[in-house]
Amino acid sequence: MVTSVDGDVLKALADPLRIQIIGLLARESLCTTHLVEETGAKQTNLSNHLKILREAGLVDTEPCGRFTYYSLRPEAFTALSAEFAGLAATARLTAEANFKRSC
Repeated sequence: MVTSVDGDVLKALADPLRIQIIGLLARESLCTTHLVEETGAKQTNLSNHLKILREAGLVDTEPCGRFTYYSLRPEAFTALSAEFAGLAATARLTAEANFKRSC
């Protein structure tokens, strides 16, 4: 079984501020104003990070008047978790079988 983890998703998760945003959105849907207050980041910086998370399929948006609320897409994290679980299972089987390709 070969599992391929999406490179765009991994890149999106590779930034400390984006990880912080994900942690905040796991607890509740927030607009950019809330995220500025919670993270201390500038709004333009946050908007860029949210765009990356949105394009990677990790967050959804919901317009609400003049604001946009962001929320996590749980199914994206469930799929990512399953992919990593598959990699771990394959690595475990390989280690137990002491598989080595001959040189």
